[in-house]
Amino acid sequence: MAPTSHELGNMSTATAKGMRAVEDPSGPHSEQASKSDYADNEQLARLGKKPVLKRNFGFMSILGFSCTILITWEATLVLSAQGLGNGGYAGVVYGYIIVWLGNISVFTTLSELASMAPTSGGQYHWVAMLAPRRCAKFLSYITGWLAVGGWQGSVASSAYLTGTMIQGMIAMNNADTYVPQPYQGTLLFWAIMLFAVFINAVVSSALPKFEGLILVLHVLGFFAILIPMVSLGYHGDAHQVFTEFRNGGAWPTQGLSFMVGLVGNVFAFVGVDAAFHMSEETLNPAVTVPKSIFLSMLINGTTGFAMTIAVLFCIQNLEGVLKSPTGFAHMQLFLDSTGSVAGSTVMAAIITILGACATVGMLASTSRVFWSFARDRGLPFWRVLSRVDARTTVPLWAITCTTCIACLLALINLGSATALNAVISLSISCLYLSYFICASLLLYRRTTKGFQMPGASELPALANTSGAELVWGPWRLPGALGVANNAFSCIYLIVIFFFSFWPGMMNPTAETMNWASVVTGFIIIFSILYYVFWARKEYEGPIVEI
Repeated sequence: MAPTSHELGNMSTATAKGMRAVEDPSGPHSEQASKSDYADNEQLARLGKKPVLKRNFGFMSILGFSCTILITWEATLVLSAQGLGNGGYAGVVYGYIIVWLGNISVFTTLSELASMAPTSGGQYHWVAMLAPRRCAKFLSYITGWLAVGGWQGSVASSAYLTGTMIQGMIAMNNADTYVPQPYQGTLLFWAIMLFAVFINAVVSSALPKFEGLILVLHVLGFFAILIPMVSLGYHGDAHQVFTEFRNGGAWPTQGLSFMVGLVGNVFAFVGVDAAFHMSEETLNPAVTVPKSIFLSMLINGTTGFAMTIAVLFCIQNLEGVLKSPTGFAHMQLFLDSTGSVAGSTVMAAIITILGACATVGMLASTSRVFWSFARDRGLPFWRVLSRVDARTTVPLWAITCTTCIACLLALINLGSATALNAVISLSISCLYLSYFICASLLLYRRTTKGFQMPGASELPALANTSGAELVWGPWRLPGALGVANNAFSCIYLIVIFFFSFWPGMMNPTAETMNWASVVTGFIIIFSILYYVFWARKEYEGPIVEI
């Protein structure tokens, strides 16, 4: 339940003093803004944290942030090849619906936790507050590394994909003379990362306005792509789109092929939890962040489904689209639909620009995960990584760290694009495993009498952190509905996690093998070893700073 002003007034005197000590010391605000800041700081103080980041994001800007990181309709175009290869036309349609509904369930569940504890730490903080005391510290630490690894893979994959799309556009315009080189992909990767760093570090105060502007481009771009493609392109028949399946991976059954291809749609929804990690920079995050995530799921899910249907009806030569010399099925589809290289280039450029802008938001979220986990002493060199620049009020050291790691990963592309894809593939496996740990612990708390989660009649001085009382936030699904949704989200996450390790075909070669299991296993083993030999001496879960 949402706290009332009377309940806030019942805080202990000691806690109230702590709240005053952590008020935002920045320049003069309006009376309404000051009250909002103070209420948000009170909420953060109950989680044991000091407010050191500036709350620049309101509802519309954080909605833009959520939508433009997801870029679902763009991703359905760019990543359509995997689902078309395994599943075919009908597999893509029904797979999209399953993934969309599954993600709504998952992020409704996680939004309940974000409403309880809106911190930049997200998953590892929630695990620490939900898990039984005997294993909370260890599970929280592993979850923190999964979140760090998953987001590092996400920001690297976004920059790499955007860079290779630029190469695809060059190839489309110079089909006879241009041969893409690995070093060019690496340099373009670095250029995209530098653009993201510029927005996040140099003009960081403009990030919310930037995200709002990109939201407009995200919506307008949808129509700029859809209208010419549908108007000028081939018009297929409904029977083919809704009934024709494909088993391009030569799997024993069509059902297994469908499940393998399902992961292609999953990529279109990676990054939904980005807004969670911006909670300490958002006004009234206990309500604003869950609301923005739910609305972004509806907006992106709807536009993504519309684009998926349009694409499937416009494909005339499936083999030609899948084997495009540009390396991207959507670019070949644009060429087939418009018959114009210039027009196709403009359409492809819209998606490429949005991909670069999505990298900006991904870098912001990744750096906040790094910063928050370092603040709680979960990372090496945590004293440096947890610093916040006093002038910009952003974690510059964390931004620098994640950028350097991403740029170093790009060097792998010089030797093997397969190896780089293996590293960045952990964006699904690691993040989904972290979601599952949170969702399963919440279900455990909901259904076990030994762990009650009452709405408090009087807010405690410390709540929703390791070892403290659990209090519902203002956003939740009550009763049996919440339990059923929570259980469904766990089942969905298990299925997606399992199939995220499967290759695209039977008897894969080294180049077509899915190496996500190796990379994910390395992250888990490394985090366990680092915990045993070093981190257990320093990491105690989310630190109470007040």
